[in-house]
Amino acid sequence: MSAETPKYAVVLVSGGMDSAVTLAIARERGFVCHALSVDYGQRHHSELGAAQRIAAALGARAHKIVHVDLRSIGGSALTDDIAVPDNGGSGIPVTYVPARNTIMLSVALGWAEVLGAQDIFCGVNAVDYSGYPDCRPAFVEAFEKLANLATKAGIEGPALHIHAPLMNMSKAHIVREGQRLGIDFAATVSCYQADAEGRACGHCDACRLRADGFAGAGITDPTRYR
Repeated sequence: MSAETPKYAVVLVSGGMDSAVTLAIARERGFVCHALSVDYGQRHHSELGAAQRIAAALGARAHKIVHVDLRSIGGSALTDDIAVPDNGGSGIPVTYVPARNTIMLSVALGWAEVLGAQDIFCGVNAVDYSGYPDCRPAFVEAFEKLANLATKAGIEGPALHIHAPLMNMSKAHIVREGQRLGIDFAATVSCYQADAEGRACGHCDACRLRADGFAGAGITDPTRYR
């Protein structure tokens, strides 16, 4: 990849640890990164402030926050008056947000077309997640096919690619990769019910997975708990 012909990428950045590592990986691979966050009415709204800090710290060319009101349709503990469980239980948990990753990737695809970017990065992970169907390899593969069928860029230009570099990483592996890349994990927000200052509850699924990741990596957990 030459300096004369920079390659642009749109990177979905939620404000959590996984998307921060994903942005750092995209940058390491030589992409000029455009960070995209979606304000979808999520309960843990403070993650958007974290996304802004992460995008700035990791040198994103731009950071855009797009508003999509998923709270108006509800159906999830993150967008409706449904309690966030301490344990996801069996099956797809109530913290699953209907069609969230499909919608986010669609917005990212639109911006990629405008930028002339052929690459989109997302931090989905199939190893440690609670059975979310839109965090699985089959979903990413299917969306990439859709992107190349449903867009002017895909039909007339080079192929579009959806990258999910964390897909097969354990949470501990993600933590170690983030440390290698110099991520300030204290600046990230993962908790499903973080307060306005981004402090974590310490007992939801997201908090449990995050804590297990640091423990498994043998690295001190810098998470701020309330």
